[in-house]
Amino acid sequence: MLGTYFYHEIIRRTVIAFGTLFNDINVKHKDSSGNSISQIKVPLAYGPVQKFLARIEQQPELNKPIAITLPRLSFEMTSIQYDPTRKSNVTQTFKACDGGNVKKVYMPVPYNIGFQLNLMSKLQDDALQVVEQILPYFQPSFNLTVDLIDSIGEKKDIPIVLDNVSFTDDYEGDFSTRRVLIYTFNFTAKTYLFGPIAESTDGLIRKVQVDYYSGADTTTAKREMRYTVVPDPIDAGPDDDFGFSETTEMFFDSKTYSPTQQQDI
Repeated sequence: MLGTYFYHEIIRRTVIAFGTLFNDINVKHKDSSGNSISQIKVPLAYGPVQKFLARIEQQPELNKPIAITLPRLSFEMTSIQYDPTRKSNVTQTFKACDGGNVKKVYMPVPYNIGFQLNLMSKLQDDALQVVEQILPYFQPSFNLTVDLIDSIGEKKDIPIVLDNVSFTDDYEGDFSTRRVLIYTFNFTAKTYLFGPIAESTDGLIRKVQVDYYSGADTTTAKREMRYTVVPDPIDAGPDDDFGFSETTEMFFDSKTYSPTQQQDI
């Protein structure tokens, strides 16, 4: 299997989906009467917090700091780790449809992707506004539906777990030093990684038949009932609008009774 090229962009999609959770957070400023005087959308960017702190602390000519908008959110992927608690049979496969073709897909492998979200703020009230807009949604997880593989329509609910929250408030430095409060949120995204997708040689299953016997030993037990299900129409494809034709056959002393039921979906 190694050497077969495939790329489903699952990690990339998971990173993008994680970032979209925090791209619409706002902070309001009010006057002494409680009236709103301004509202700003908190910027969000991908990158380590050290990158933004370096921007804040830079001193160009004339000893004027480079201004950077605060409050600000940044996030980055910090780890990828196999999750044995969600392991499934590695040789088990399932069928999926890609248009008119049937695909054979191996069961996905569970992996945990670690994320770190950092909030930088000059004012404590601004920081607390952002914190309170994040924490209530994680108890401690928030399910995010991600379209993992477009070609077979594979979507999964990815739990985003909030592991812990910490913050730093450094008062050291002179009066010309810009104060920065930093809140750090550590998350774990419980996603799945898929291997290559192969063409299925088995074709579509168009008939399911179940026989019921009077005992566990089918060589000696009497067959009492047969239940059969086929698609209606029989030549329907996976993307067609079709129903099911169900047939139940009862066996009484070599006589067969066969009522047929129709069920639409």
